[in-house]
Amino acid sequence: MSLRAHLTELRKRIFLAAVGLFLGGVLGWILYPKVFAILQAPVVKLHEARGQLIALNFSGVLSAFDMQLKVSLFVGVLISSPWWLYQLWAFITPGLTRRERMVTIGFLSAAVPLFLTGAFMAWWLLPKAVGVLTAFTPADSTNLISAQEYLTFVMRMVLAFGAGFLLPVVMVALSMVGIVSGRTWLNGWRVAVLGAFIFGAVATPTGDAISMLVLAIPITALYFGAVGITLVHDRRVAARELAEE
Repeated sequence: MSLRAHLTELRKRIFLAAVGLFLGGVLGWILYPKVFAILQAPVVKLHEARGQLIALNFSGVLSAFDMQLKVSLFVGVLISSPWWLYQLWAFITPGLTRRERMVTIGFLSAAVPLFLTGAFMAWWLLPKAVGVLTAFTPADSTNLISAQEYLTFVMRMVLAFGAGFLLPVVMVALSMVGIVSGRTWLNGWRVAVLGAFIFGAVATPTGDAISMLVLAIPITALYFGAVGITLVHDRRVAARELAEE
């Protein structure tokens, strides 16, 4: 496929992914009241448990509208994840053989549950993170949390966790197209493990070791699982080429 054809295909896939995100965002707009109630739940529970005034604050005229728009887009990203992940696969597959396409379909079909698993793990840690970070509020004081900052905080956690769990899919895809070999992934395991723990420390805002390990250990395990898959794939390719010769 020529460079121009690649660019045309990329533009097509980006457009289709954007359409999916838009439709997901429309659904997110409809579901906004329920979604906002879920997002606000950790703050409400802390307010009830501590007896302090801890609440989300809309500080401007357009803040509530901006909040609804961002939450809708955020929900759209989650809901349409199967669609835009498929567009990623569809952009990669033209350069693969038929057998490799079937294998890639299998691994990319795992991308959706992996992404959602990471997002769910972030949501599971969110109440703890909010509790730890608001615990520094002095007694008899109020903590009016900016709704915009809170949303950014939640989105960063959820998307970072989801993206981290997509690592094995990206690794396998790069190996399938011949960009990175399984041996290269294996040789870089030290850097990968260090990167997983650094990512876990950055993506978990509480800064405690347990939250970091909850994210870093699964990512490390997924990395080595993907390394094993790419090594098996490379051996099969080498054996096939030897048989053809």
